[in-house]
Amino acid sequence: MKSTFEQEVKQSDRFQFTVCTPTYNRVYTLHRVYESLKAQTYRDFEWLVVDDGSIDNTRELVEQWQQIADFPICYIYQENAGKHVACNHAVRLAKGELFLCFDSDNICVPNTLERFKYHWDSISEDEKDKFVGVTALCMDKHGRVLGNPFPVDAIDSNEIEMQVKCGLAGEKWGFHRIDVLKEFPFPEIQGEKFLAEGLVWNRISTKYKTRYVNEKLQVVEYLTDGLTVSSIEIRAKSPKGTRLYYQEYLSLNVPLTKKFRNLINYIRFSFHAGINPLKILIESKRRILVVLFMPLGYVFYIKDVCQVSSDFKLI
Repeated sequence: MKSTFEQEVKQSDRFQFTVCTPTYNRVYTLHRVYESLKAQTYRDFEWLVVDDGSIDNTRELVEQWQQIADFPICYIYQENAGKHVACNHAVRLAKGELFLCFDSDNICVPNTLERFKYHWDSISEDEKDKFVGVTALCMDKHGRVLGNPFPVDAIDSNEIEMQVKCGLAGEKWGFHRIDVLKEFPFPEIQGEKFLAEGLVWNRISTKYKTRYVNEKLQVVEYLTDGLTVSSIEIRAKSPKGTRLYYQEYLSLNVPLTKKFRNLINYIRFSFHAGINPLKILIESKRRILVVLFMPLGYVFYIKDVCQVSSDFKLI
């Protein structure tokens, strides 16, 4: 039997934006996104709320909003599988051209979609197929930029180049073309509920550019139960996906200093994934460096085990 959403989505028109909010037990913050979308000056969008197995009354709250909102709201439920799986789910069902992931604990300024559309439209049509989207700045509740701004406004680059050449730091926020996200879906690893988004952004960077603009469009608040705060524990509990991120990073054209740090983490999370030292060495293209850095990677692994869980077994 098809879900109500799937029936609705076949009858609906296309949208410029699909705004997606993956959420897990965030009924106490989800109103921030709803109020932000209510206030948008640009109205050509749909809102997809992907409930990642919540046990609070998220469904009931969204159903109330569906009755009164002047924009389309679609509720999608999935068994708890993680944000990346929720995003894949939403991308498959989205009816927009551009996909904006809007976390359930943040807010945005009223002209966010208008400004995103302005910057997207400013890219010439004969160049647009080379771009995946537009990325802007985030700020805290006092209006201070998180991390650093871009060196100049309207830079056309990619995630990898921005990190290497511009020292990109701090949270940023942007949309992506849905057709590109379908081309580069998030890998789904059985039993793991976290995957570093950078893995997909790096893959996309090898083929597409992004326009980076110095506009503060989102207000970010880090909650004590959020992914960012509990980063080490979450990565340790999803070691295969985390290991894959660092493994692919090592093949990128980045300075050796960055590769050294990622090599240590690659070794670290290989241990978390239950991979023995010999296999780590055999699978690596830089075996001498692996031998040199393996003790340090193991030290970080032991530190993780002691810090976050007694469930991990020492190798």
